[in-house]
Amino acid sequence: MSYISAEEVLPQELIEAIQQYVSGRNIYIPCKEKMVWGSRTETRQYYAGRDREICLKHRNGIPVKRLADEYALSVKSIQRILRSAKQQERPAS
Repeated sequence: MSYISAEEVLPQELIEAIQQYVSGRNIYIPCKEKMVWGSRTETRQYYAGRDREICLKHRNGIPVKRLADEYALSVKSIQRILRSAKQQERPAS
């Protein structure tokens, strides 16, 4: 993450008001519009596709341990992916 100097973008009055609370320290100012994780890249789609593959292979009889080895994940991670997929398949009641 790169930083910019407050003097470059903020009016002096606002800088002085902020200095009353955090003089000389770094602060984080979040974006107004919250971005959803993975929305700027294809990462979210990649993992969704991988998880669909894992579920399909498991339904076709591939054991959890073998899936864990194939995808370089822990057995617990494979189980979590399968459990999450089952929960998404159930209709909300």
